[in-house]
Amino acid sequence: MTESITIDCLQYAAWSEKVFRQMRQGGVDAVHVTIAYHETFRETVANIEEWNRRFSAYPELIVHACSAADVRAAREQERTAIIFGFQNCSPIEDDLGLVQVWHRMGVRFMQLSYNNQSLLATGCYEREDPGITRMGRQVIKEMNRVGMVIDMSHSSERSTLEAIEISERPIAITHANPANWHPALRNKSDDVLRELANSGGMIGFSFYPHHLKGGSDCTLISFANMVRTMADRLGIEHLGIGSDLCQDQPDSVVHWMRNGRWTQETDYGEGSSKQAGFPEQPTWFQDNRSFPGLRQALLSEGFDAREVGQLMGENWLRFFEASFTAQA
Repeated sequence: MTESITIDCLQYAAWSEKVFRQMRQGGVDAVHVTIAYHETFRETVANIEEWNRRFSAYPELIVHACSAADVRAAREQERTAIIFGFQNCSPIEDDLGLVQVWHRMGVRFMQLSYNNQSLLATGCYEREDPGITRMGRQVIKEMNRVGMVIDMSHSSERSTLEAIEISERPIAITHANPANWHPALRNKSDDVLRELANSGGMIGFSFYPHHLKGGSDCTLISFANMVRTMADRLGIEHLGIGSDLCQDQPDSVVHWMRNGRWTQETDYGEGSSKQAGFPEQPTWFQDNRSFPGLRQALLSEGFDAREVGQLMGENWLRFFEASFTAQA
């Protein structure tokens, strides 16, 4: 067991015993996993059924978690806590009441949009950005009430700023990097990051190459320097890891992520990478076994042990404690 907790606030791997064992080898105590991109309500229920079969098949490796206490218990048991989240709002369809239903089934994060305009908010690939919709305001209110985190990782500038303003509880950007470090469509502006931190929110820094300066060739020194700059500007208490690891997924999954069912053409998004498949991971983060090396590298790059503990998971655990339960 590592000296402090390790939490990755976004992965979408091709889940398998191999991946779960690598989580344990890497000392990963909790992972926020994507259980829906464009799925309907019933399709997402089927994804939960599949996860239930995994929990039954590998009880010594993984366990479903709905609270910070569950994460702590999993760590004590040397299992990885699995936290459910959506990368789109499609599983609630057009029904506000499904927010509470999903929370009761263990979902703790929901993005309001995934690249495109949704019923709730504008995605980062859209040319026009009208912001949070009428339904979006109601869904934010209901998510606040039940204890589901608003995630704006794939949302546009105005929508994200409005979500921060509208939400009565801090929101999260679970997997992204600063746009001033690498200007990808998905990365976030200084204005967004400043307001996120001022409101008590969290950002998880991504290792997905399209979000990294230099792509697959990004160096750990460059990444660590970016984290140091953000810690100085925003406060280290607002920072964590959201690797966006898509380990072992076939390239065909990129088509599902970007296209869903709404288009027959590949949706690259204006200004985004035209690569059709998954890029190579940087050498310093290949899979979950890379977390101990990342921890040591951050120590070597000038972060002290307390700071590294915050970055690697303690900040996320504190955020879970405050965010996953219903409002009093």
